[in-house]
Amino acid sequence: MSFQFKPAIREQVGLLIGLAGGTGSGKTFSAMRLASGISGGKPFAVIDTEAGRAKHYADQFKFDHGDLAAPFSPQAYAEAILAADDAKYPCIVVDSTSHEWAGEGGVLEMHDAELDRMAGDDWKKREACKMAAWIRPKTDHKKMVQRLLQVRAHLILCFRAEEKIEMVKDEETKKMVIVAKRSLTGINGWIPICEKNLPFELTTSFLLTADAPGMPKPIKLQQQHRGMFPLDKAISEDSGKMVAQWAAGTNISETELDHLCMTMDVTTLTALESAFGHAYTRAKGLRDERAMKKLKAVYDSQKEALR
Repeated sequence: MSFQFKPAIREQVGLLIGLAGGTGSGKTFSAMRLASGISGGKPFAVIDTEAGRAKHYADQFKFDHGDLAAPFSPQAYAEAILAADDAKYPCIVVDSTSHEWAGEGGVLEMHDAELDRMAGDDWKKREACKMAAWIRPKTDHKKMVQRLLQVRAHLILCFRAEEKIEMVKDEETKKMVIVAKRSLTGINGWIPICEKNLPFELTTSFLLTADAPGMPKPIKLQQQHRGMFPLDKAISEDSGKMVAQWAAGTNISETELDHLCMTMDVTTLTALESAFGHAYTRAKGLRDERAMKKLKAVYDSQKEALR
C-alpha cells in the first residue's frame, strides 16, 4: 500500500466548544448568543436536560427545542446529538452535559451499578472492585466522545460548575488550611462537572463565573482561536460569526479584522510586536492578502506613533 501526502487545507469542520459555569454565570445565555452567531439567522438545535429551561430564551433566539430526559447515559447523549446533526442544524447546544457524568443514569451511577453487579453488599469486595467497575462506564463515555468528534455541526456543550475546597498544609505555619481546590480544568475553585479530561477533548473551552457573567476564562484556548474570544468582552454573536467563518476556511470577516486591528492599540513596542505577530499569523494562515495589508498598515502607523 502506498502512502501519500498532499498540501493541508483547512476545510469546513465542526467545532466543539465547552462553556462551564455555576448559577448566574451566563452559561446558557452565552451559549445561545454564540449559537445564534454561528447559525447566521438559521434555527439552531437545543438539547435540554434542564426541564425545559432553555425555552426561557425562546423570545430572544431562533432555535428548535428537544428535551432529553433520564437516564442520562453517554449513549443517550450521543443519540440525541447525532439526531440533531442528521437534521442538518448548523449548530447544536447541549444544556447541560453535566448530567452525562453526574446525573441520573450518568457515568457515576453506571459505576455504582457495576459495583453492585460485581460485589453486591460485600464492602470488602466492593473496595477491591472499584477500579474494575470503571471499565464499562468509561468505555461508554469514550465512545460518546468519539462519536461527537464526527459531528458535522458546530457543537456547544454547557456544563454546570461547582465551587470546591480542599485542606492543604501551609508551608510557613505548618498548619492545615482550607483553600480553593486546584484543578487543571478549574479556576479559583470552580470546577466543571464532567469527566476531568473532557474540556481538553474539545476545540476550546471556557469557565464563566457569576461575578462577571459571560466573560470567558479559558480552560483551553489555542492561538488560532484567541481573536474570536476577546477575554475583555462577554461571549457574543460576533464570536459565533468568527467561529463559523474560521471553520469554513474562508477569509477573515470585517468584524474579526477590526478586532485584530484594535489589539494593536497598545502603549509599548513589545506589546505591539506581540499583537501584530498574532494578528498577521492569523491572516497569513488564511492567505487573506487584504487582511495582511491592512494589518501591516495599522502596525506601521502604530509603530511610528510609539517612537
